[in-house]
Amino acid sequence: MRKPFDETTGLNSLDLPGRPEETRVVVAMSGGVDSSVTAALLKEQGYDVVGITLQLYDHGEAVKRKGACCAGQDIHDARRVAELIGIPHYVLDYEERFRRSVMEDFASSYAAGETPIPCVRCNERVKFRDMLETARDLGAAALATGHYITSRQGPNGRELHRPADLDRDQSYFLFTTTREQLEFLRFPLGDLTKPETRALAERMSLPVAQKPDSQDICFVPAGRYTTIIERLKPGSGEEGDIVDLEGRVLGRHKGIINYTIGQRRGLGLGASEPEAQPLFVVKLDPARRQVIVGPKSALETKRLILREVNWLGDGAFEALPAEGIDIMVRVRSSGGTAPARLRPLAKGAEVIFAEGQDGVAPGQACVFYDSVEPSRVLGGGFIAEALRQGAEPGGDARVMAAQ
Repeated sequence: MRKPFDETTGLNSLDLPGRPEETRVVVAMSGGVDSSVTAALLKEQGYDVVGITLQLYDHGEAVKRKGACCAGQDIHDARRVAELIGIPHYVLDYEERFRRSVMEDFASSYAAGETPIPCVRCNERVKFRDMLETARDLGAAALATGHYITSRQGPNGRELHRPADLDRDQSYFLFTTTREQLEFLRFPLGDLTKPETRALAERMSLPVAQKPDSQDICFVPAGRYTTIIERLKPGSGEEGDIVDLEGRVLGRHKGIINYTIGQRRGLGLGASEPEAQPLFVVKLDPARRQVIVGPKSALETKRLILREVNWLGDGAFEALPAEGIDIMVRVRSSGGTAPARLRPLAKGAEVIFAEGQDGVAPGQACVFYDSVEPSRVLGGGFIAEALRQGAEPGGDARVMAAQ
């Protein structure tokens, strides 16, 4: 972080006018090391810090969980850190909002044959919407989080940029952040690496300094997401046929919610011939309760149709040229970026890859980055359809993509 206050500009280290002691900042404290260091750093710099932790799902179940954010132990850890650094701390019960906005969306998306990203929905619909309004109600000038991302002032307002530690880059999960939210949000860890964050936690004697990072989806016990889906969407685990691209039945499955695009293992299909090609899941058809499989070549995607596009670039998205613009895109949280062309549509957007991409799944995100300034996040959208070159949107597009 920069020095606490710049006498020349009159701005503090959060790019806000006024000295730190005159500036109230609410910190979203999940109980992990990142948000704890964020709160401690801001307190150390003299800010008027208030910590907020969200209780997002059943507390009785959460107490038994380890390694997932917003669980009972994490709430306890956040409270301990707040007490240690001397800031007020509040726990807000957001269980019902979280269930409606995140859990039910997750289950519906899976039942529809998609591969959803609940962490994106949580940021979009709970943390950066409801919590942000709570921060405003508390008289805060900003809401700070422990995400590894950064924002900076640009010629047309604040811009979202990838962090210094690209191994921890969380831009894929934050692409739905709006311009208005960016003006209020701050990410103090954006210029730090994870080892540097842990070193700061050790220096400050924070009890979570060596706490492991959360790994699971917070509301999915032991990674068994199908249990949650079947509870929220009864009947979504019904059995059906596994078929090839020509519609020939090859076997049975125990519910499409147990499969994802690109999956090879666990299909229960023996090779029909000694030299037969390995088979992969290329489509999920909930209407017919079918899992469609094909060779690896059938997974190659040349074009995407996106819905719910959020644009953080300069100007209005609708004002982009009809022929589109060159950008870099990312279609999975753990993958790198790839060159593509982005075209606005009447509803949503089209992305055309320079080179085909494998295993792209509807429901996942396609995040945009500037081709000239690759650190800048330009927004993104959710994948509605994945098509091969020559296939047209609509109809049975994902099957068309495999033929």
